[in-house]
Amino acid sequence: MADPTPVLDDLRAESDELDRLVAELSPERWTHPTPAPGWTVAHQIAHLAWTDRSSVLAVTDQEAFAREVEKALAAPGDFVDNGAREGAEKPPERLLADWRAGREALADALRAAPAGARFPWYGPPMSAASMATARLMETWAHGQDVADALGETSAPTDRLRHIVRLGVRTRDFAFGVHGLPTPFEEFRVELRGPSGEMWTYGPEDATDRVTGSALDFCLLVTQRAHRADLALRAEGPDADRWLDIAQAFAGPPGSGRAPKGAVR
Repeated sequence: MADPTPVLDDLRAESDELDRLVAELSPERWTHPTPAPGWTVAHQIAHLAWTDRSSVLAVTDQEAFAREVEKALAAPGDFVDNGAREGAEKPPERLLADWRAGREALADALRAAPAGARFPWYGPPMSAASMATARLMETWAHGQDVADALGETSAPTDRLRHIVRLGVRTRDFAFGVHGLPTPFEEFRVELRGPSGEMWTYGPEDATDRVTGSALDFCLLVTQRAHRADLALRAEGPDADRWLDIAQAFAGPPGSGRAPKGAVR
């Protein structure tokens, strides 16, 4: 069973990096629009805080989490936006404090979780390591939105390896959520990490292959960039289809981002 400590350490580092980006913002900059339609910087941080709170419930109070799932099922198209909006209405200092407290509470809960435990979620149940990985993925993805909104550049790190692994593991989910048959054979995935290391998955002789940079793959599976704007190569029809629908996050198919220069 996977030890959650390495990914929890990387989650803390990813969260701290985003925290440094927003900690000294003026109230006006918290209201700056981000690439997500209708979401400001405050909405992005509020969403992370809301999801951390839900994660803590999933780990520590599964009955309370089940009630949250019922709310989500009652308003499947609105519950994410509603949670972000409620948090974004708080004063920035309160929102920031809530986010910091929530992510600390989640880290403590996951570190204390019994070995082998699995926790309910809006998708399939997750282990402590998987939940930490999902939180790192979301923190990085929403951090990209914040950095874009503020005109900042977020340098990629080898923490992306967790998101790459999640993106590869959610291949079948992406096909299923789009109502498409799951490919029978594994794909070969070869991606170069920020430090230059090659990260590989799947059999070397696989017919369908995906190659390129780990950063571009992470931008794709978190739907922070359109495939047309990324240097990823697919060989084989199933791999090619996957790059059109890939998503590493739970829930219905994401709308993704338009190609650069496209008019919506």
